[in-house]
Amino acid sequence: MVAAPEPELISPKSSRVSAARRLAKRNFRGKEQLFLAEGPQAVREAAAYGETADTLVELFATVEAAERYADIVGEARAAGARVHLADEDVIADISTTVTPQGLVGVCRFLDTPFDSILAARPKLVAVLAHVRDPGNAGTVLRCADAAGADAVVLTDASVDLYNPKCVRASVGSLFHLPVAVGVPVERAVQGLKDAGVRILAADGAGEDDLDDELDKGTMGTPSAWVFGNEAWGLPEETRALADAVVRVPIHGRAESLNLATAAAVCLYASARAQRAAGGCRSVTPS
Repeated sequence: MVAAPEPELISPKSSRVSAARRLAKRNFRGKEQLFLAEGPQAVREAAAYGETADTLVELFATVEAAERYADIVGEARAAGARVHLADEDVIADISTTVTPQGLVGVCRFLDTPFDSILAARPKLVAVLAHVRDPGNAGTVLRCADAAGADAVVLTDASVDLYNPKCVRASVGSLFHLPVAVGVPVERAVQGLKDAGVRILAADGAGEDDLDDELDKGTMGTPSAWVFGNEAWGLPEETRALADAVVRVPIHGRAESLNLATAAAVCLYASARAQRAAGGCRSVTPS
């Protein structure tokens, strides 16, 4: 079999380059239902996800990056993506980072309907309510993935899932677990309650202490953690929807924890309790 010829360098004036460049703006992403995935890790995960969902549409790569990450380029082609070789100036024009890594993928939206998440009977969910910082949102998504969560829900008051900073901060985790977007917080909470999930609102001024919850053995049940805005936390009306408002104890002299750090502590606490004897998950094999 004769190998397919390598593509020629794409012109900076190409309509494909212009279309990719526009995806840095939310209105164009929404119109086209496409977003950018930058860097080798994100592109690799997009290609792997695309093996069944045709997610990775195009890949722009410098000649150097195409050689360095030949395996990723091969995976992209195998996933059906069109591969374009490009000068560094073209990649810099498309990319939203200060120091691009030479690979930029164009991907189809992949969010999951909220009803589908509920139908799967989730045991651990992260709900981002009023989270506006894309870096924080992406990092919480990554933490949820690492903790083995079943899903993430972004409410209608939260940041765009496909903001380039959010995608980068997820470091590929966006492609690992179901994410629902644009769900009103009241619907998210009620839907999860109806699915048998206990709602825990994370708040530094919470009445319940995370250590006490662990000691009481209440953390092993299916749970959804609701995380609020970086600056002002959760509004009272959202706190009132929860089964418990839980604070992460501060044992030292720090004033507080940032959103992503607190989310990691809370999600891992639930994950550990659920995998312990008597929890709702079996112990993870070593």
